[in-house]
Amino acid sequence: MTTLTQTDTPWRDDVAVIGLVGLAHASSHFSHLLLPLMFPVFMKTFGLSYSELGFLMTVFFVVSGIGQASAGFVVDRFGARPVMYGSLLVLSLACVVASLAQSYAGLMLAAAMLGAGNCSFHPVDFTILNQRVSPPRLGYAFSAHGLTGNLGWAVAPVFMVSLSAMFDWRVAYLGAGLAFLSILLLLVWQRDALLTHVVDHKEAADGAHTLAFMKIPVVWWCFGFFFLSTMTLAVVQSFSVSILQAMHNVTFEAATMTLTAYMLCAAAGMFVGGFVAARWPRQSDKVVAICMTVAAVFMALCGSGLFDATATMVILAATGLAIGVGGPSRDMMIKKATPKGATGRVYGMVYSGLDVGFAVSPVIFGVFMDHGWYGATLLGAALVLLLSVLVALGVGRRTVQAA
Repeated sequence: MTTLTQTDTPWRDDVAVIGLVGLAHASSHFSHLLLPLMFPVFMKTFGLSYSELGFLMTVFFVVSGIGQASAGFVVDRFGARPVMYGSLLVLSLACVVASLAQSYAGLMLAAAMLGAGNCSFHPVDFTILNQRVSPPRLGYAFSAHGLTGNLGWAVAPVFMVSLSAMFDWRVAYLGAGLAFLSILLLLVWQRDALLTHVVDHKEAADGAHTLAFMKIPVVWWCFGFFFLSTMTLAVVQSFSVSILQAMHNVTFEAATMTLTAYMLCAAAGMFVGGFVAARWPRQSDKVVAICMTVAAVFMALCGSGLFDATATMVILAATGLAIGVGGPSRDMMIKKATPKGATGRVYGMVYSGLDVGFAVSPVIFGVFMDHGWYGATLLGAALVLLLSVLVALGVGRRTVQAA
């Protein structure tokens, strides 16, 4: 299989591809928060409990995880572009369903549709980036990809809360649906920049045939890395505000700002990480290991209770910076481990570990929180992150052996 990439591709062409793919990735992360942001409203409107609300997100990530593992096959067979278009259309329709929901069943349907719409973006995005962006600029592309994802998280609260305050929550969902539809129309207009080759199985390597790639051990090591590292992120997103309030008696606003600072530091880290990944592409696994080790130490310090509130909040924000720097190298590490012709399938399977981590982590560490083990929750998340370091180094060793 040949690729569309040339080493002498003009910067403007690569930037166009990176920008369009980044916009699509931002919309994926935007969809992650559409339901949680309205949980207080759902409790009042439908009389739901926290467990019922939490199960909505379980449905979202279970559907997304299963779909992501499968979407890669569709991407390799039919190309990334039509799958991207279909995903944005499903997200738009899911927002309409949410706006019309009259019961818990309606919200469940919206959650399932949002998960189905979200599932394909990683195999789609990385198939396009790997084929369309010049190899020397892939590190920057992966950096921008991670950065735009974080921006999608950042935009969602402002967008949804603002529309909900000006009108109501149903209008907010209709506005989100219109936003997805607008992005879809833009990407259709710029469709030439997103064209990818489909897999020719007669030309592809053995690892690309049907399910053969699943027999490659390094693929499952990559899956394990995403599963473990995402468990830690889920702890931060789900419980950090409550932990800071319980351990240090800080205000809700201060704790929430710390979570925002974590996300912004992660975005800044990804920007820096793009230059790191471009400078040391062959050492991507070691870069990831170093960054995750630093982040694990920072998180353990936060859970130790040795520092006051201000220092703990600063260190927690710095944890995001360390993880962010390793983000582009993480994506480079996966690229090196991917057999020729199986990009969509491998990225789909590997990144489904992200959905599994998001689904499993709140269940495990929620037990810690129920028992009041707030510091232990952060210490446990740090331990899981250290385990991901060992897995990242294992990915590097097995990639070299396979080569």
